[in-house]
Amino acid sequence: MRAFVVRGPGNAGVEDVDLPVASAGEVIVEVQRAGICGTDTEFFTGEMQYLHDGNAAYPIRLGHEWMGIITSVAADVDPAWIGRRVTGDTMLGCGDCHRCLAGHHHVCEFRTELGIRGGKSGALAEQMAYPARFLHALPDTIDDAAGALVEPAGNALRSVWAAQLGDDSRVLILGIGTIGILCAMFARAEGAEVHLLGKSERSVAFARSVGFDRVWTDSSLPDLAWNAVIDCSNDPALPARALDLVEPAGRIVYVGLAGSPSSIDTRMLALKDVTAVGVLGASQALEGVIEAFGSGAVDPRPIISATIALEDVASTLAGNRPVDAGPGPKVHVALKPQAHPREET
Repeated sequence: MRAFVVRGPGNAGVEDVDLPVASAGEVIVEVQRAGICGTDTEFFTGEMQYLHDGNAAYPIRLGHEWMGIITSVAADVDPAWIGRRVTGDTMLGCGDCHRCLAGHHHVCEFRTELGIRGGKSGALAEQMAYPARFLHALPDTIDDAAGALVEPAGNALRSVWAAQLGDDSRVLILGIGTIGILCAMFARAEGAEVHLLGKSERSVAFARSVGFDRVWTDSSLPDLAWNAVIDCSNDPALPARALDLVEPAGRIVYVGLAGSPSSIDTRMLALKDVTAVGVLGASQALEGVIEAFGSGAVDPRPIISATIALEDVASTLAGNRPVDAGPGPKVHVALKPQAHPREET
């Protein structure tokens, strides 16, 4: 089969590789669609921290935002899965340690991460082997495009949950990338007053085009009381800015990761009586996302700017915007034609 393989910084392309074989507890997924993430770019450039701390190594097969159809299962897996449209968790815990048993498999010390950590081959391939216990079935009301956005949206929904927003809450979201826009969509669905802070004219214009009127830059940000601030950016200065901006007794959520360390003044954190929450992974929110997408409460598909072929992934990771790309922040890869289009309403 064809798979996208990164062999070193800037050295990547489509290769013919052996078909996957399902080990005990696994299924074989025929991947229909996968998303490209900033983490994938960091592996392509060689900047990803896991490469430097021993949690990942070249060659690596990327892809952790995906949906597909199950074509076969191992002997110990329920055959009723065959033919089902699914997506799944990125964080694949061991299932036996105290963290997994407490429901925190996403921070399992022994976890693999699909297409990221521990050598588990990812979804930028025609097929992949995947553990059945981390599968999530997709209803017919979710098409392939939205299905491949469930995983990044889980990070956003967990962030919104952590912000504890209500109908009278005012939230400021820092960063207008994929996670920032998805956070805004979920916060809007919760009834909060949503504001976004961005840098580029293109990202600001895009946020406004999908219905967010309160979109600001540094020079235009109003002096308002922010009940919660969600930092979705990769700017190392913004964690401290979030603490400065949030209301006393408010909440800060850190879901973005900068390429260099960030600092905050914990004296201010204590004196303002602020709650700060870190979010790693989508695990606990995947079913909530599927419910929101399936009901139509949130439609994430406008964030997709282009859908490319597997052969175009290397160029995209190198920073070349696909031809005829729209203004959204997310690029998808089509491994198969659309299998289940959702009827528009």
